[in-house]
Amino acid sequence: MSQSRTPDAARLLVECLVEQGCDRIFTVPGESFLQVLDGLHGQADIDVITCRQEGGVSFMACADGAMTGRPGVGFVTRGPGATNATIGVHVALQDSQPMVLFVGDVARDMKDREGFQEVDFPAFFGPIAKWAAKIDNAERIPEYVARAWSVAMSGRPGPVVLALPEDMLSDATEAKPRPQVVRPAQPPCPDAMQAMLAMIGDAASPVAIIGGAGWNAKARDHFQSFAERIGLPVATAFRRQDAISPRSPVYAGNLGYGPNPKLVERIKQADLILAVGARLGEATTDGYTIVTPDHPEQQLIHIHPDPNELGRVYRTDLAICADMAEFSEAADLWEDSAVIPFDAGAEAHAEWLAWSKAKPADWPLDLASCVAFMRETLPPDTMICNGAGNFGGWWHRYWQYDGYPTQLAPTCGAMGYGVPAAIAAARRFPDRTVVAVAGDGDFMMNGQELATAVQFGVDLLVIVVDNGAYGTIRMHQEREFPARISATELKNPDFAALAKAYGGWSARAETTEQFKVALVEAKATKGLRLIHCLIDVEQLAASGATVSGLRNR
Repeated sequence: MSQSRTPDAARLLVECLVEQGCDRIFTVPGESFLQVLDGLHGQADIDVITCRQEGGVSFMACADGAMTGRPGVGFVTRGPGATNATIGVHVALQDSQPMVLFVGDVARDMKDREGFQEVDFPAFFGPIAKWAAKIDNAERIPEYVARAWSVAMSGRPGPVVLALPEDMLSDATEAKPRPQVVRPAQPPCPDAMQAMLAMIGDAASPVAIIGGAGWNAKARDHFQSFAERIGLPVATAFRRQDAISPRSPVYAGNLGYGPNPKLVERIKQADLILAVGARLGEATTDGYTIVTPDHPEQQLIHIHPDPNELGRVYRTDLAICADMAEFSEAADLWEDSAVIPFDAGAEAHAEWLAWSKAKPADWPLDLASCVAFMRETLPPDTMICNGAGNFGGWWHRYWQYDGYPTQLAPTCGAMGYGVPAAIAAARRFPDRTVVAVAGDGDFMMNGQELATAVQFGVDLLVIVVDNGAYGTIRMHQEREFPARISATELKNPDFAALAKAYGGWSARAETTEQFKVALVEAKATKGLRLIHCLIDVEQLAASGATVSGLRNR
């Protein structure tokens, strides 16, 4: 039976979203939440982005949350839609990004009959979400939505999943939205701050590792000011390179895959580690080896907004539970400090400058030289978005992530993230230059979202690095089983032609010079642009690893 107006429950849900500050929704529509779609019809406060696959929905929502500090919002349908969206939920969890995913569900009277596309969503999403629940009663929609926002933003940020039974969305209700939820901003304990500064003052070779856990522009500015005042070397955790300006005289470089060996050695030799926001996970610590869980002969000060992270993996000498911005501001403004400035900050920065300077190589298309030319050509606040793969290493090493935010990249190593994240970034910051960097295997995971980019008129440059292989896996394969290639070779489409088919501008580059010409032309063009870069698989990684080198070890 057709309806002439949006049902009460669906209307209330949309009103609750508006009250919580939701201004954008990413979705693949489904019949299980038609009432909500009707409630969004003509809604001036919420921008609705229709995607082409639910993985794109959840990646875009995750990226949007990373940029705003408030939950990115996605809507998907039950069964296949929800299972497709799990990848973005997992990224939001491991990346500590606020996100709320709404999932249309079977009607309440169909529950537990294995109805069409039925899944027990609280049980299904429970292990990869901060909270997963089902709204069975329309009267409680305001309660559940407010709690979802609170849980997603509080402590260690992360994803929340709410299932919406189809029939519940048609219920009558006179409930009203709850007021907007604000992220708790817990300041650090003054005694703990005094103890921290005393430990830093007693140290001979301290190092800070920063980023994550609700890091924002305020945290960046204040912590950078604090570190510069005392000459403290600052490294960024894996894919948190915009947590401090690369122009800071104490920036020491980034950790993760293929870091500067001198930075690794500096951290191993440090007598004090100051971890601010960083969880010190597997990627950041190279399998818990750069900083070990018990870190003998080192002291660890760990600052994190979630008490559950403090002492969870690492023996902690001083734990401070505080909001990142509140802690950084307190450190910056702390006046009672007898810390004598260290020379190590300037030394570490000089080492990073040398490491991040591209040295031309003999490859026909030399990625290091291409990134260096991008730095010369594009604005310093350009946003770089990438998924997973060795290709990202050239940008991690040679690009300078100036401004905040300027890096969107999954710390959990999810392929297919770059293009959807770049679409979200271009929509959120329409006046900024946004670049999606993708490997050939990575691009094919979510390349269909180019249609979304064209449909919504986003200004976006995509760089596809095509080596005809799953390059990262090929590198591991050559290391463990030299010359025994299995399942890692790819036969790819003409990515430049594909971009044109979607309605975009494109170019093909097989040499460094061709890339430079294409980039200049792309910069002068608006809308969707794609440069298809073809390289030999021999050029495996920014660290200098090659196929022949691994085989001849």
